[in-house]
Amino acid sequence: MPDQSAPTVTDPRVLFAAERTLLAWQRTAIALMGFGFVVERFGLFLQMVVRAPLSGSQRNFSLGLGVVLLMLGAIVALVSARQFRQVVKALAPDAVPTGYWTNAGVALNIVIAVIAAALALHFMWPPVSNSTSL
Repeated sequence: MPDQSAPTVTDPRVLFAAERTLLAWQRTAIALMGFGFVVERFGLFLQMVVRAPLSGSQRNFSLGLGVVLLMLGAIVALVSARQFRQVVKALAPDAVPTGYWTNAGVALNIVIAVIAAALALHFMWPPVSNSTSL
């Protein structure tokens, strides 16, 4: 009975092409996070320019959209890391250069996702200020 497992790839160019794709997805995740941060903080900018408080709906819209974009960036980073790991698993051992770190990009994507989630949580639950008046 023939082996039904996935074929292994022996060409090292496949690894480097997959890594370039991972890096492209990393840039996309970071761009989504940056855009989410800007959108979330845009409400503060408008408040400063107009010198009047924003309505609740205006603030909630920029907050919600910013958090969604941050979380989308986190999801993109995690999904692309998983996809890259799948490609690396399909490679033959001799397709990966000796001493080459295939986990460096994956680790960076995980760090990017954690930062995005931390920012989203920070925006959703800002610290309670304990101000005292004199």
